[in-house]
Amino acid sequence: MILTFLVLAIGWVTVRGVGAVHDLQQVASSSSKLKEAIGQGDLERAASLSSRIAHHAQSAHELTSDPIWTGFGFVPWLGPNFSAVSEVATIADDVASDALVPVLDAAGALDLASLGLSGGTIDVTPFAAIEPSLADASDTLSGAEERALRIDAESTLPPLADAVREMRSTVTQAATIVGSLHGAAALLPSMLGAEGPRNYVIAMQNNAELRSSGGIIGAIALLHAENGRITLVQQASVPDFPALDTPIPLSEATVALFEDQPGRYMQNLTSVVDFTEAGPAIAQRWQDRFGQRVDGVIAVDAVMTENLLAATGPLAFGPFTATKDTVVSQLLSEIYAAVPDPRAQDKVFSQAAGVLLSAALTKADPKDLLAALAESADQRRIRIWSAHEDEEKLLAASSLGGALPVDDTETHVGVLLNDTTGGKMDYYTDAALSVATGTCDGKPTTQLRVTWTNDAPADAATSLPPYVTADGFYGVPAGSTRTLVTVYGPEGATPSHIDRDGKEESVQTALLGTRSAVQHEVLLAPGESSTITVEYQGTGAGERLTVVDHTPMIDTPKTARDELRCAS
Repeated sequence: MILTFLVLAIGWVTVRGVGAVHDLQQVASSSSKLKEAIGQGDLERAASLSSRIAHHAQSAHELTSDPIWTGFGFVPWLGPNFSAVSEVATIADDVASDALVPVLDAAGALDLASLGLSGGTIDVTPFAAIEPSLADASDTLSGAEERALRIDAESTLPPLADAVREMRSTVTQAATIVGSLHGAAALLPSMLGAEGPRNYVIAMQNNAELRSSGGIIGAIALLHAENGRITLVQQASVPDFPALDTPIPLSEATVALFEDQPGRYMQNLTSVVDFTEAGPAIAQRWQDRFGQRVDGVIAVDAVMTENLLAATGPLAFGPFTATKDTVVSQLLSEIYAAVPDPRAQDKVFSQAAGVLLSAALTKADPKDLLAALAESADQRRIRIWSAHEDEEKLLAASSLGGALPVDDTETHVGVLLNDTTGGKMDYYTDAALSVATGTCDGKPTTQLRVTWTNDAPADAATSLPPYVTADGFYGVPAGSTRTLVTVYGPEGATPSHIDRDGKEESVQTALLGTRSAVQHEVLLAPGESSTITVEYQGTGAGERLTVVDHTPMIDTPKTARDELRCAS
């Protein structure tokens, strides 16, 4: 009798499993086509695909949620595979029915062509209408992302593990995009002056001289927003902000890592790790210098221009005609040979900022512009602080706010890079990152490894302009790089082992909230590399779902997930 039941049960789950796998394959195939349709702005096709996804997802969920299938989830070895398939199907069903379809319905009601970007004015009233739908969809996707992260893919068969990882990536991407859209719908009306005029400082960061949030501040401007109309009212540069005799008060963590430099020098305020601290400090410097009230600060980096030019098309500024393929090298490398005078360079950067803003508001297709902004936000190349408490609360909780991450469903570790060469040598640098989790000496351990490389040509001292190398002005041999490499661990964990190239050396330490940070000063000649290894133990260490955050660089560094080999 028992044998007969087992045979029937195996047959039952086999038949239903084949059907569920087919449905999930259809979900995956349609999801790929859906991304393409949304990218092309073809909402009619996207709506049709979303209905198909919802149908197959619901079918897969029904096939894998009966008591017999659930019972097989408790079978040793095979059980995690049954549980994973069931969970993937449930997540797909929830996402399709409670997030995907409502979002597309809302998007269908939002005619991007009617936003009025061609006149430099954005009609934000449509966003207010779709905000409730986006809020519900964002909540659904956040919950789905959390459940997807809890699936133990490592305990499943390789093909299923790959499918789980792909599903996680897709859900995370969707959660990020929809969350950003919801934030925009909630914040845009007030931030663009629907309830009264606003002033925003725009700080453009130069990634050729790295700072924690991207790069040293170069061009600075003031934007005015009123009733959705955006105007550029003033431009400035770093020399307009002389060093302060009495520094702006900053947190103990900032002073421990960077002394009082960010508090004295405007260009160094992006060294501050947490933008909820850096933003108001930048606003204060502008207000103290020019007297205008500042409602917020928006920091962007030079690499973002690559995304924007994909939307605007080629633009001319200074001696350059830039395309999306050339603008980064022109702004971060070629300019120093073509325009040797630093003051003239600042003018070119200011021209570039003005031309880009004008083109974005008058030339770019709204769909292309939103795509460029979404990609830049996903790359952490945009940080926003608001002086208005209700807005700042929403921003600080999002990736746009630039706050230190919170360890929740995922554990975060990070790598911050700050140049002290004094030139623009980071155009030639590269980073490779890896994270490993497990147990060392019987204790849960997270190991973070950073390899920092100076890829400058061997004759950099003579072949590169003195402004790029700094020509030894700050005590660094021309062609070499000197970098503060800061590594921080999970919330509550403490370093159990620290080495550089296998040797222990003195390091600077600080607490970033409840995160322990260690900082090395790394001096490299052209062609040299150095590897820093830090192991953390204690609260939060050893977590499988550990994410590595890092300073946005010109080229995004590769991050590997390695098997833990204890260094301690």
